[in-house]
Amino acid sequence: MSPDQTNSSVREAVAVFDNVESLQGAIDELESSGFDRADLSLLAGEPAVEEKLGHAYTRVEELEEDPKVPTVAYVAKESIGGAEGALIGTPMYIAAATTAGIMAVAGGPIALTIAAVAAAGAAGGMIGTILATFLDRHHAEYLQEQLDHGGLLLWVRARDEAHGQEALTILKKHSAHDVHLHGATA
Repeated sequence: MSPDQTNSSVREAVAVFDNVESLQGAIDELESSGFDRADLSLLAGEPAVEEKLGHAYTRVEELEEDPKVPTVAYVAKESIGGAEGALIGTPMYIAAATTAGIMAVAGGPIALTIAAVAAAGAAGGMIGTILATFLDRHHAEYLQEQLDHGGLLLWVRARDEAHGQEALTILKKHSAHDVHLHGATA
């Protein structure tokens, strides 16, 4: 958790989700209800948790109230898609542009230049696709390891008691369990 999350004056709604779809639905509604994305955090990956706590955990419920548990900021699915697009497009563009520059300097025939640019762009795109696939697989494994430990743990920072109660209502509406507030009262 961030340093200010370890402060006992922070009030958070906590919930465990059994699937990604319910978690995403709750997050979408939280954001459309005025909760800031910066107020949402998920449990960090298993290696980070074990390193920080010095021991393995069996169930995510063991970690809900521990202020030392490392968390990660929520990253929207759209952001991951944007990163994947950049991973595919950037190597493709660089390879094609570099090849075009080399061919222009070399003074090769236009048909050969176009073919070389297309081939280089395709090769760059393939490299980007491999990187994007790795990113997607890494994210899926992160989610699955948490599900294997009992669910996806979400913390929602609340400005005050009413804000916290609103978060609880939204979390329960989206099939979360072990939903509660923790931390100091406002």
